[in-house]
Amino acid sequence: MAARAAAAKRAERLFQIEPIGIIHSPFRIAAGTPIQPGAARSAAGTVIIRPALVPALKDLDGFERIWLIYRFHRARFDRSKLTVIPFLDEVPHGVFATRAPSRPNAIGLSAVRLISVRRNELLIADVDILDGTPLLDIKPYVPQFDAFATARCGWLQGRNLGGNTADQRFTPSRAFHHRAHGDC
Repeated sequence: MAARAAAAKRAERLFQIEPIGIIHSPFRIAAGTPIQPGAARSAAGTVIIRPALVPALKDLDGFERIWLIYRFHRARFDRSKLTVIPFLDEVPHGVFATRAPSRPNAIGLSAVRLISVRRNELLIADVDILDGTPLLDIKPYVPQFDAFATARCGWLQGRNLGGNTADQRFTPSRAFHHRAHGDC
C-alpha cells in the first residue's frame, strides 16, 4: 500500500501544470456568462501570455480561431456528484457527457475567434470564459481536423444551442471561493 501511495505522489509531482497566461473577459461571475463561444455574440477579451513565451506565438495570427485550454479556477467539484444537471437540460447526466465546469480536473476548452496578436497579447472574440482564468495551452482550430458534421451529439441532439448564458448552478458558495481561491 505504501508503494502505491509513493508512486501516486511521484506521478502527481510529474503532472504539475504551470499556466502560460491569463484570460481576461467582461465576465466576472458565472451567471450571465455565455454557454460556449457560439453563444458569446462577439464578446471581446484578451489573453496575456508570459513574455518568455512570445516566440511560441509565431504564425498564430494566420488562424481565424484558436482553442484555449484553461483551468476552471472558480469551479468546485464534489466527488460524490458524478452526475450534473447541465445548463441545457433539467435531468442529470454523467459529468463526462456534459461541458459543465464542475468536473474532476476542472479543465475547460473554448474555440474563440482570434482578432490579433501583439507581442504577448492576443485580442479575442466569442469569449465564454470568466475574467482572470488561468490559460494552460493554445492550439490552432483547423476545420479539417476539428469539425465533424456527421457527429452524434447524444442528449443534445435537436436542441437549440444558441443564445444561452449560464446561471448560478455551478457557482461555488462565497465561503468556498474565498477559502479555496482567495488569491485568484
